[in-house]
Amino acid sequence: MDDRRLVKISKYLAKHLRHQPERIGITLDERGWVEIDVLLSAAAAHGFPISRDELEQVVAANDKRRYAVGDGMIRASQGHSVAVDLDLPVTEPPAFLYHGTVARNLAAIRAEGLRPMSRHHVHLSPDRETAARVGGRRGRPVVLAVDAGAMRAAGHEFRLSANGVWLSDHVPPSFIRFPG
Repeated sequence: MDDRRLVKISKYLAKHLRHQPERIGITLDERGWVEIDVLLSAAAAHGFPISRDELEQVVAANDKRRYAVGDGMIRASQGHSVAVDLDLPVTEPPAFLYHGTVARNLAAIRAEGLRPMSRHHVHLSPDRETAARVGGRRGRPVVLAVDAGAMRAAGHEFRLSANGVWLSDHVPPSFIRFPG
């Protein structure tokens, strides 16, 4: 399948499984799941037909494992702006996690820390390279180190999504190590 088609389908899924399910007439359950047949029918009815084979290829080929599939259902692994409970257990984080951003955001981050903005959680990466890729989507990346061990010791909770993204409600500035 054409890589451009896979990217287009992945973006379509992200939009409707994370942000605007109502736009195509689907309803996510409380955990963010929807039946695959319902999703495919809704996509076709709204002028964007996706075959089951295409869907399976997008799920399997997505390097970020953005989607989870099971028992005839699909959901986005994290990043929702709609209300869902991913039912992820509180998990002990590594000593440090990382967040990719761009220079124009640093003043606000120094003042307020990392906030979820339009999402439910702050997204943190397990390594600098991943954080740099995330930050690089918006310009020249700046990678911030987050003292997750100290945060956890101070009572902050972390959850780990199915695709390896660490989630936290907020990262106060005192736990962030800013570059030089």
